[in-house]
Amino acid sequence: MVLPGGSEHTAPDDLRQLAAHDAARVAFPGRTGPLAALDTGEVESGTVLLVAGYTGSKEDFAPLLTPIADAGLRAVAIDQRGQFESPGPEDPAPYSVAELAADVLAVGRQLREQSPGPLHLLGHSFGGIVSRAAVLAEPGLFDTLTLLGSGPAALTGPRAELLEHLSPLLDAGGVQLVNDTLEQLAMTDPRAQAVPAPTQEFLRRRFLANSAAGLRGMADAMLGEPDRVAELAASGVPVLVAHGIADDAWSPAAQADMAQRLGARHEVIVHAVHSPAIENPERTLQVLLSFWSDPVAAAAADDDQTEAAR
Repeated sequence: MVLPGGSEHTAPDDLRQLAAHDAARVAFPGRTGPLAALDTGEVESGTVLLVAGYTGSKEDFAPLLTPIADAGLRAVAIDQRGQFESPGPEDPAPYSVAELAADVLAVGRQLREQSPGPLHLLGHSFGGIVSRAAVLAEPGLFDTLTLLGSGPAALTGPRAELLEHLSPLLDAGGVQLVNDTLEQLAMTDPRAQAVPAPTQEFLRRRFLANSAAGLRGMADAMLGEPDRVAELAASGVPVLVAHGIADDAWSPAAQADMAQRLGARHEVIVHAVHSPAIENPERTLQVLLSFWSDPVAAAAADDDQTEAAR
């Protein structure tokens, strides 16, 4: 989940959503319409599908796109339906986790047909919840799953309390009023004030492009998600749980517990809060490439480290 003024405050000015990259702007067919994407192009050694979180977009992965391609993998980052440049239905119902996961599956199947090699799935925040559902619906489609700043079940804490005020704001003044309110809250945080003006303008433009129905539907989905960790563990798909050291959405402790229950590799990314791909892209890339290069060995090594620490 990315909210205006949320956690885009620790990276250098050139390593945010406006970071330069070589990806082309394309679209993939979704279940209810086209899904806007950034695509670095077909390769033979594997593909990474990156799914944005609540109020986020494909640009949340901008600093990673060219480095992933340089490592020999195709990187495809998408806006979910109703986000930024992807149109969405005017009814909140089609924004359930299952419906959004169906879009991820549609894109994943197309990528599997287009490109040889492994297909890795990464979901950030609410995108992790959606990606988990996609894996559970069709575990044979993806070779790995990375949950980046995501959690085991419904969001709780201050961010969840903020979402509970969303519907009254939408009723009173639509997406514009929600944006204005969140910007006012963000400007009380000195860290948010440090975000460069061009990035602030992008975040504002992106938020205003969100579907009001999508904001409602996704918020309801995120606040009502059950704990599906046991199901994911039983799927057999290798999982990486990674998060910022100071994550302020799902707590680091909750994510560490999820990783343990999954038997998954667990990585804590320093100098990062809730958006490691923006806040510390260099370390995030190292963690991801290590996992994707050999998921089974990576998980075994992490198990050895955990055992040695006991």
